[in-house]
Formats: sequence, C-alpha cells, structure tokens
Amino acid sequence: MTYQAEIEQLASSISAQGAPWSGIDAESITRMRLQNRFKTGVDIARYTAKIMREDMAAYDADPANYTQSLGCWHGFVAQQKLISIKKHFGTTKRRYIYLSGWMVAALRSDFGPLPDQSMHEKTTVPALIEEIYTFLKQADARELGLLFRELDAAREAGDEVKAKQVQHQIDNYETHVVPIIADIDAGFGNAEATYLLAKKMIEAGACALQIENQVSDEKQCGHQDGKVTVPHEDFLAKIRALRYAFMEMGVEDGIIVARTDSLGAGLTKQIAFTREPGDIGDQYNSFLDCEEVEGAGNPGDVLINRGGKLLRPKRLPSNLFQFRPGTGEDRCVLDCITSLQNGADLLWIETEKPHIEQIAGMVDRIREVIPNAKLAYNNSPSFNWTLNFRQQVFDAWEKEGKDVSAYDRAKLMSAEYDESELSAAADDRIRTFQKDAAARAGIFHHLITLPTYHTAALSTDNLAKEYFGEQGMLGYVAGVQRKEIRQGIACVKHQNMSGSDIGDDHKEYFAGEAALKAAGKDNTMNQFAA
Repeated sequence: MTYQAEIEQLASSISAQGAPWSGIDAESITRMRLQNRFKTGVDIARYTAKIMREDMAAYDADPANYTQSLGCWHGFVAQQKLISIKKHFGTTKRRYIYLSGWMVAALRSDFGPLPDQSMHEKTTVPALIEEIYTFLKQADARELGLLFRELDAAREAGDEVKAKQVQHQIDNYETHVVPIIADIDAGFGNAEATYLLAKKMIEAGACALQIENQVSDEKQCGHQDGKVTVPHEDFLAKIRALRYAFMEMGVEDGIIVARTDSLGAGLTKQIAFTREPGDIGDQYNSFLDCEEVEGAGNPGDVLINRGGKLLRPKRLPSNLFQFRPGTGEDRCVLDCITSLQNGADLLWIETEKPHIEQIAGMVDRIREVIPNAKLAYNNSPSFNWTLNFRQQVFDAWEKEGKDVSAYDRAKLMSAEYDESELSAAADDRIRTFQKDAAARAGIFHHLITLPTYHTAALSTDNLAKEYFGEQGMLGYVAGVQRKEIRQGIACVKHQNMSGSDIGDDHKEYFAGEAALKAAGKDNTMNQFAA
C-alpha cells in the first residue's frame, strides 16, 4: 500500500469513530506505522529468511552473487554498519550481520570476559539478536523521519515536484533490517536444549542458525586446540531440532548452517553406535586410531570389531578417543554430506588458514554427491592474513622458478617487506579472496567473525594515545569529530541518532502546539547543520 493510500484508509477509520477520535491524525499514524514495519521478531525472521533463500538461488545461478557480513557485538555497532552500507552503496542487498558466540562470550556475559567455550549465559544470544533488530528498526525510524521532514518542507514551500519525489522515496524505502546468521555454538546441551534455545533465537528475529559438531560441554573456539566432535547421529538430531523449531515458529524456510570442526578436531568423546557395516556410525568409527588386540584385552578396554579384527581405540587419560592423524579432510567431507542429506542448508568448514584450494578440494568432493552444496566461510581475524598470503605467493613464485632470494620465508611478516613486489602480490590476493573463493570453492557467504571487536580496540587506542598525550582535546577533535563531519558520519549528530527527533515528532502528534520539544534553537546539534 502506498503512503497516500494508507493515509486515506486510516482517515476513513478515524472518521468512523466520530468526535472522540478527532484529535488523531491519519498521516501521523501512517508515519508511525512505516517507522515500525516489523511488529515481532518472527515477522523479521520470515522476511529475512525469504531474502536469504532468494540470495542463495541467485548465487546458484552466478557465484558472483556471493553475500557478506561483519560480526557485531552490540545493536549500535550493527546499526552503524548498516547505515554506512546504505550511505556508501545505496542498498543493503547481499549484506548480512553475523552474530558471533565468541564475541558474546568475550563482551556480553555477566561473568565478564570469557573464552569461546559455551560458558556464557545462552539467553544472551537471543537477547543480542533482539537488541540488534531494535537498533536496526530505530535506524529505519530515524531515516524515514528525515524523509517526512523533507516532505513537510516541500509542501510548505509549495514544491509539488519535490514532494512527489520524496513520497516516491517513502513508498520505495529499503529497510536496514537484514538477515542475521546467529551462532548457537554446539547447542548448549542436548537436542531438547538446542530446540528450546533455537525458538528463543527465532522469536528474537534470527532466520539463520549456525550449529557446530563439537561436544557441548567440551566446546572450544574453532581456531584453538583440544576440539572434540560428536558422532553424526548426535549432530543430526540437533539439526532436526533446529528445523522443528523453525517449523513450529512458522518460519518454514529458515536456514540451518551446519559447521564441521573436524579438520582441526582430533578427538571424540563417544564411539558411534553401529547397526550394520558401512552405516554412518561405522563410517565415523572407521577414523578412530586403533590397535589390534589379542584375546580379551585389558580390564576397562573398549573394543570394536573392524573387518573381523578386534581393535582397541586409543583412549587418552581424559577418557577421550583420538582419530587417526591425517583424517581431518575425509571427516569434514563426510560431515558435510550427511548434514546436507539431513536438513542443513549451508555448510561451514572451519579451517586453520585461508587457502582457496584447500577449501575447494573438500567442496569438490562434497559436490560429487550434492552438486549445489554451498558454504559460509569464516574470514577469521584468528588468521594472520598478511603472513599467510605472503607465504602463498612466495611458495607459488618458488614453484614457478621465480627468483625469491630477496625474501626470507620465515620472516615474511617483517615490515621491511611491506612495500615489496611480493607484498603487493599478496595484498592483491587478499583483496580478491572472497570473489575468487566464491567462484572456485562454493562459498556463498563470506563473514568476518570478530571485526568490530578489533576496530573498537584499535580506534580506542588511537584516541587514548592522542587525547592523553600532547594533543589533548585536539586528539578527539581532529581524530574523531572532524573526520565524522568530513566523512558525513550521521552519528556526529548524536542526539538525532539516539532518537531525539523521533521523540519530538511523537510529542507533537500527542500534544500538538503544547509539545515541549528538544530540537529548538538552543539545541547544540544545530552547530552541525552545515
């Protein structure tokens, strides 16, 4: 319904109520409705799930249509990211938000900073999803409020052409609300616990849930040691739990991202149940590091039958069983195939380095079974991107027979190489990594898990160094405020960003001329009008 049609419909409803509703203005209600388009989190989940499904289909048609996101740990950070995207690119198309369990643990837990080991309160995750969407909806309300002011000014000036242009912008307004891919870790317990938490996350607005195949109570960050995986049947039960949650909440096209940590996980807590040779349990057990046993073995031994031989899986003092070295890629491929065959929509393979051919080698094998397999990939700050890509270029040049004698491979991170030919070639590979990996390695979604964690630390360090040093207040003015003004950062008018003008509008709707508004001539935000 267009802006004008909505006004006319509401005017009719108000008129039908007679004198008691005479103080209610149809256009004001229309504006409030447009500024609050999404009434519930489930509305958001349905809307954004449709976007993701359309984007996945577009990627299948052309891998150039890959999607991206940045991890955000606060609603304000997410809001500013989307405002920036709209400012610079004019659209939020194919740009999402990633909600990282790592950042929730490190920054949002009541216990204080925690490692990424599922020790934080699990309700913190749905609370952050709700917070992010509250801030994104407020960004809509703020931007639409500015358009309404433009419309009023055009009318007052008698400029009908301008008024129609602004009304067209209102009718075709693009929301800041975009899909969130939300990290549910390893499910925070059994499948029932996973299902209950998933419902909370969907109620808050999540259309995509990412779950990993680690043991819940032994969960580790994907880029740390000591990771322990679960048998496939255990993981598939949690995938089904997520689908049940989506279906129950009426978000039937919700997206499940199945993450495998098997590449870096050499341990398992359980030996899988097997019904017959070659089934999924038997395949899982086939990767166990075992030794042949004569007789009945030792007291307390766990023994398995493999190919008619009695074998003892190697068990550590921690009571964990270990896999054979070098089986990580094979286990990843099996994890991915079984996940997609049992309800997952996207894959996530956690790797130890950003290497396109390593990822592509696994994806090629997966696509032999499931041709349209697609990945979300963690462009992680845990990788030293500069060092990794300089090493990749060094190795490629050496293989090609190019003279690399000017470089010491062990010291390629050194600043002395920053202006070198090798550094430039490495940076070019980093620049095109996402596009190249989307085309070659089946990566539909590129995300950075923790970028705003690092940007907050970096910008604060720069400010503290200047402000508490010789620059004093100039450290803030030149390093922050003046840059905000020159770069057109909307947040320089922080009263407007916080919702002060929206509140003024409401005061006027409710009280008319009696409204006590904040945006008068003495408001210091007027200093930024130019």
